Amino acid sequence: MRRFPGLGLIAAMAWLLSFGGAQGASGPPDRNLPWVTERAQAPRVIYRAFDSAIVGAPVSYHAYLPKVHERSDQRLPVLYWLHGTLGGVSGITPLAQLVDNAIEAGRMPAMIVVFVNGLPRRLWADSKNGASPVETVFISEVIPDVDRQFRTIAGREGRLLEGFSMGGYGAARIGFKHPHLFAGISVLAGGPFDLELRGPRALRNPALRDYLLREVCGDDPEYFKAISPWMIAASAAPHLAQHGTAIRHAVGTRDDTRELNRSFSERMRQLQIDHAYLEIPDTGHDARALLLRLMDVDPGFYTRALSPVVKKGPP
Repeated sequence: MRRFPGLGLIAAMAWLLSFGGAQGASGPPDRNLPWVTERAQAPRVIYRAFDSAIVGAPVSYHAYLPKVHERSDQRLPVLYWLHGTLGGVSGITPLAQLVDNAIEAGRMPAMIVVFVNGLPRRLWADSKNGASPVETVFISEVIPDVDRQFRTIAGREGRLLEGFSMGGYGAARIGFKHPHLFAGISVLAGGPFDLELRGPRALRNPALRDYLLREVCGDDPEYFKAISPWMIAASAAPHLAQHGTAIRHAVGTRDDTRELNRSFSERMRQLQIDHAYLEIPDTGHDARALLLRLMDVDPGFYTRALSPVVKKGPP
């Protein structure tokens, strides 16, 4: 396994950043960033915008509501879905349809799915300069707003966190930092899972790499390391064990992030972070395809993570 120099100092930074509150933001949020997205057109999907006290401007998200939400007063668990690098609006319709079909077929427990707006190219982290407090808005404002707006199981036992690609990176880093908020974490083809941002996808797109380092990290490589799930995992390990967090980590065998995902799984294993690691045959970097295969390979993850508040089966 690859070794990285200077981990003692960086690990201490990661602890302060991940469990010590804000990430050292130095300026005000940028209200002109796309905190409000276009509305996705999808059956059973609600578009919601609220006034963010943190941003000082409206922030939007989408929420899929299963049929049971309309026809009973039952409270439901919530799956928070974190999108990839370019933003997630275009993927909401196919993913919502996939979830709806799976719930109706009894392959997933009935749940609300919230498609969070994490802004394009922002690593699901608060930027060093304070312009894009993505993580803080999600944790401090989006989750409470969802609990106010919908009939949720408003506690850790009723929340899951899942993401794909950059969203998988976000699910790991945010889920590991806040194990008291989520019963389960699903990391799908996550990245970037290296400390230099020199994985295959970053090297193929140097302009994106430079943008991430500049806009999120203020051209500070130590900040990039400190916000990485790789570093956060070290300080999070005992807290994840204490809370009994269910963790699933999956990637396709044809995905070019496979090797870095495999290394991150090994990192978790060495830190004694209990998790299921799955490599899905003949699957590339495709969220819908990976989720469909996982419903066959690992059909019980959501039910296991949410047990005993839900039971598998159609609503």
